[in-house]
Amino acid sequence: MTAPDRPVTLITGATGGIGAALARELAGMHSLILQGRDQGRLAALCAELGGASPLTLDLTHPETFEAALADLGRVTNVIHNAGVVELGAVAEQGHAVWTHTLAVNVVAPAEITRLLLPRVRAERGTVVFVNSGAGLRANPEWSSYAASKFALRALADALRDEEARHGVRVTTVYPGRTATPMQQKVRTQEGAPYDPGEFIDPATVASTIRFVLEAPRDATLPDVSVRPGPRGA
Repeated sequence: MTAPDRPVTLITGATGGIGAALARELAGMHSLILQGRDQGRLAALCAELGGASPLTLDLTHPETFEAALADLGRVTNVIHNAGVVELGAVAEQGHAVWTHTLAVNVVAPAEITRLLLPRVRAERGTVVFVNSGAGLRANPEWSSYAASKFALRALADALRDEEARHGVRVTTVYPGRTATPMQQKVRTQEGAPYDPGEFIDPATVASTIRFVLEAPRDATLPDVSVRPGPRGA
């Protein structure tokens, strides 16, 4: 059930590091729809937050989205947080890696946005794309992931101009390296140790996204970068 006086916010990748932190950040102020693939983890998070609605959706199958989203009711904000990464040189990564990465990181956000836009327009809501520093610069071994994030940036930029007349705000958030399970996987692929203290806390990124959602209506925040702060006393 959604409260009529609360915004309704859908978060993809809600059981991951940033997604779960954002769900906890918004709980009690937003009615939440939390997307994930793992029904058990999704149910546990929804139970923890008391009243969040689970949305079990495999982002590699966009043909299933329309039926899955049909009965959601109101949607004010959409936070595209889900993502996958697989490091490797262009000479070594086959088409399966590219296809999977682009499907989850670009095609799924585009299709979910298309299907939910009439509801977001009705609410004069916000679409947030959680991008990456890799969406601004492509480094060696990061080609497939960076390409997907550059494409996600293009999607957001086009959508922003298209939807301004409907009162929909569109923001891209570019977090630096954040202490998440995805980052732990990346560090393993890089052959480097993983120390969460070296990276941004997911709660910090969540607070930034909350700020974007709550910004006064006379402002739009097209691009927001979040970088690690200075270390030491």
